[in-house]
Amino acid sequence: MAASLLAFLLLLVGGMFSTSTPPPGPLEKVFQYIELHQDEFVQTLKEWVAVESNWVQPVPRLRRELHQMAGLAADQLQGLGARLASVDTGFHQLPDGQTLPIPPILLAELGSDPKKPTVCFSGHTDVQPARQEDRWLTDPYTLTEVDGKLYGRGTTDNKGPVLACINAVSAFKALDEGLPVNVKFLIKGMEEARSLALEELVWKEKSGFFSSVDCIVILDNLWISQRKPALIYGTRGNSYFTVEVKCRDQDFHSGTFGGILNESMADLVALLGSLVDKSGCILVPGLYEHVAPVTEEKRMYEAIDLDVGEFRSSSRVKGLLFDTKEELLMHLWRYPSLSIHGIEGAFHEPGAKTVIPGRVIGKFSIRLVPHVDMSVVETQIPGGQAQPAFAHSCDQLSADPGHVTDVHWHLLKPKVEGFFVLFLPRHMACGIPVP
Repeated sequence: MAASLLAFLLLLVGGMFSTSTPPPGPLEKVFQYIELHQDEFVQTLKEWVAVESNWVQPVPRLRRELHQMAGLAADQLQGLGARLASVDTGFHQLPDGQTLPIPPILLAELGSDPKKPTVCFSGHTDVQPARQEDRWLTDPYTLTEVDGKLYGRGTTDNKGPVLACINAVSAFKALDEGLPVNVKFLIKGMEEARSLALEELVWKEKSGFFSSVDCIVILDNLWISQRKPALIYGTRGNSYFTVEVKCRDQDFHSGTFGGILNESMADLVALLGSLVDKSGCILVPGLYEHVAPVTEEKRMYEAIDLDVGEFRSSSRVKGLLFDTKEELLMHLWRYPSLSIHGIEGAFHEPGAKTVIPGRVIGKFSIRLVPHVDMSVVETQIPGGQAQPAFAHSCDQLSADPGHVTDVHWHLLKPKVEGFFVLFLPRHMACGIPVP
């Protein structure tokens, strides 16, 4: 059973590693089929990428795109002959009071042989917002091939990996080859917004859909190496914060008010600048007190396949904060990080506008690791952390921790008896390489 499971999983990621000949044995025909039909697979991905299934922005048009995307995924699963359930997940209220339905969660099943293990592939078809003016080299919703690579929103996160699994199953079905495992699919349409309604569904289906599952394969991850496969058994969590600084509801003209009041933008910038230093160290007092101490795990990083220069080059950056492989990996995986994402309410369009924003909202998030106490951040931001920036300011400060998303970290043992979870890559990612 274990051998057939591993063979199927390796099939799904085998196309990520260049090879001149398909592997020997019964999978040879499957790989040949995939090679012959790759143009069809790419065309389907192109159709999926063209759907602007953006959950993050609360716009009715985009919510309709989410439901369209769920329909396309359902069509693919039904084409495999899967038993499909489209689970209604309720409604979501927009900021303007309008209520729209949440896209359904798709549950699909192929095979129920008790002698075979059951693998559940978990992925999502919603995406983050994207615009070409955000320095995309191509239209983000038009799949484009450049130097043998496909570019488009969702190509790796996460429409491409979902389709890769569907295509692998379709190859077996087309060749009338029996699947080596029973296959299930869990496909969400709101992963970018905390996977609304998912936890409730999982508990509800614990004795139903998930009762026979031996392994859940999470398709939403990265590998750091393009040469060696990895078993990924942990992910950092994420807590997203919004911080509002308000002088008044209306904006000011700098020619009339500049120099005589506390400007909300200046106070916000001072606060955001106090959260993290130039070396990436988070400056929120008490945050690191609960981070698990480094143990003999440090030796594992030495064996991981990572070329720092190649990683920097492929990332298209001039430099990284850390020079050694070990430091880089530890700060990617086992330490928390803080990122500042944007400011709402500030003038950002081309041209010169001499406005002083009356009210601005800063957005940042913290990637969570085991044992970090987020209550420390929730109390420090509006309290101690803001004191230097607001010591002599009349502006009002309010912080909303976890307003957008609050996702817990996950860490599993590499070998777990019975039920286990495996994270497969979108393209490259964090993980411990398979020996």
